[in-house]
Amino acid sequence: MKQVTVNGKEQAGVATVEAPRAKDNWVLVKVHVAPMCTEYKAFAAGTSYPLWGHEAAGEVVEVAQPSRVKIGDRVVVMPMSACGTCALCLDGDYIHCEDALDFAALHGSMAGLGTMAQYLLKQDWMLLPIPDGMSYAHASMACCGLGPTFGAMQLMDVDRHDTVLITGLGPVGLGGVINGVYRGARVIAVDAIPYRAEKALELGAAAVVNPTEEDALRQILDLTNKGRGVDKAVDCSGVVAAHRLCIDAARRKGQVAFVGECSDDTPLRISSDMIRKGLKLIGSWHFNMADTPRMMRMIGEVGPQLDKLITHKFAIDDIQSAWETQLSGQCGKVLLQPWEGNNV
Repeated sequence: MKQVTVNGKEQAGVATVEAPRAKDNWVLVKVHVAPMCTEYKAFAAGTSYPLWGHEAAGEVVEVAQPSRVKIGDRVVVMPMSACGTCALCLDGDYIHCEDALDFAALHGSMAGLGTMAQYLLKQDWMLLPIPDGMSYAHASMACCGLGPTFGAMQLMDVDRHDTVLITGLGPVGLGGVINGVYRGARVIAVDAIPYRAEKALELGAAAVVNPTEEDALRQILDLTNKGRGVDKAVDCSGVVAAHRLCIDAARRKGQVAFVGECSDDTPLRISSDMIRKGLKLIGSWHFNMADTPRMMRMIGEVGPQLDKLITHKFAIDDIQSAWETQLSGQCGKVLLQPWEGNNV
């Protein structure tokens, strides 16, 4: 099978390796679509990993034992290799599992772990059924296209009474605009890149604010009820300045969810931010598995929006161009198609 490699700084390639085999409750999935996420940062740095990708949608082609899925089933592949037996996994919050399985020890190699390949291995319980009539491309948005902000908005109970701020309009943030609009909320978005700002407006954002402007906070507040702040905010950028913007723009007793990964320290003032303002701060990585039916129903209802979110599709042999497109910032969600022969 073909799988993606990184051969140096901004140098991608494709290697041919032996396809993995189904084992125990690990089934073999033929990858039809692999949405591309933050791996482009490692591509830019030339970081070498054994395998690439954590999102996919495809078809079950081999099972080793009676299973929750069968050959021919169309499925969305959830990220990670959770244990499936701890309290968090059993409660649907598998993404926070602290007992993740050692893939290489279980299978003798890393082949089948990454999604940017023609085949992968995944536990049967981590495969979501794709409804009839739904395309692989649309279904794959249940991963990082819509999943992180969907989970955050579920935790904050976002609804039509809310004004929601979304900072960072990469694919995750743009997915957040879709989630917010679908719930009937009024969405204010934040990004400095014109392409992304225009895309957010196309997806239904009420306004987009450029965070590099000196009065960005005041612009946001002026768009809220009596200038008192947004009801809820979701940061998808992972930028400290955006964290503070969300906290400062939220009204008293508001809520802020952090979705974008960040390794830096964000300043937090306990008295003014937490005690006197009464903010509720939330960390959200993904969505609870129990919300899968609602997620898939939403995907079925927002198809035209997803066609706007997905801006580029590449064959696996064009991985270099795919990652360069992501680096440009002039794109929404980019899809890799491991079985396509040409750029689409």
